[in-house]
Amino acid sequence: MLPAPLKPNAVAPDLGKLRALVAEDFRATDRLIREELHSEVALINQLSDYIISGGGKRLRPMLVLLAARACGVDDDRPIQLAAIIEFIHTATLLHDDVVDASSLRRGRETANAIWGNEASVLVGDFLYSRAFQMMVAVNDMRVMRIMADATNLIAEGEVLQLLNCNDPDTTEARYLEVIRRKTSTLFQAGAQLGAMITQRPPAEQEALAAYGLHLGNAFQLVDDMLDYSASTSELGKNVGDDLAEGKPTLPLIHAMHKAAPVQREMIRKAIADGGREHIEEILAIIHKTGALEYTYLCAQQQAQKAVSALKVLSDSVFKTALRELVDFSVERHS
Repeated sequence: MLPAPLKPNAVAPDLGKLRALVAEDFRATDRLIREELHSEVALINQLSDYIISGGGKRLRPMLVLLAARACGVDDDRPIQLAAIIEFIHTATLLHDDVVDASSLRRGRETANAIWGNEASVLVGDFLYSRAFQMMVAVNDMRVMRIMADATNLIAEGEVLQLLNCNDPDTTEARYLEVIRRKTSTLFQAGAQLGAMITQRPPAEQEALAAYGLHLGNAFQLVDDMLDYSASTSELGKNVGDDLAEGKPTLPLIHAMHKAAPVQREMIRKAIADGGREHIEEILAIIHKTGALEYTYLCAQQQAQKAVSALKVLSDSVFKTALRELVDFSVERHS
């Protein structure tokens, strides 16, 4: 049985206040990102700057910084790691938008819509390779191992998602495996690195890794819920994009299991064919079957596991911020 929400009708914590705790680190991370973006190839500079400057929550670098400070790091290593994590995440966004043929992200045209698929893929490759150059500069094989494994899992997650696309027989377990690899792996690596670079005991490193994994799961579950419950202006992308791309996310999977046979067949056909032909009818089915509530409760279950993992840390403002980052991830509206 799924637990009740942590905070019924809660308001998401102010992300700006959490970021303020590591404001100096954040500014240094941003400077480093812009320095490392530089290339002698003008198009790389132009496209990279466009995607990096496109806003976004910057949750992943913030997670690295907060986790490291919560573990007692007092040098600039977290800044390098936060920049590396952001480069890898940005590369995945560029590649995702090409694979999904997306035209809108964060309320702006995607890079592939402006410069084309070829340029987006190649600049994504540049960001991946630059991230690994930065890892070499850190000169710590443990960092290389964690990030190399994470990058490989992300790639596997992308392929698994591609296999699930337009497949109405995708199970909840297959869906959860995709989000674990594709999204949560980078959260897991970011939190784990914070404990690892301070030589914390293995149990604490494992606990921080578990925190990041469950936080990432919760974040993606809410993301997939919002695709059917938020407005285009809130999302920064088109509502129902997942359905249009034939992606069987949890709201659709649950709705199929609970819907009447005729409605189930409509959803199956929509997943198989993609597009928005029956978007209004399917939105109504999703709401009627309680699919959004089910997805939200699954996110809350992951959130509780993330919070529980933090028990190994000593109390501090940074530990509190990590707890509030979980609340933000499940209570946000965009």
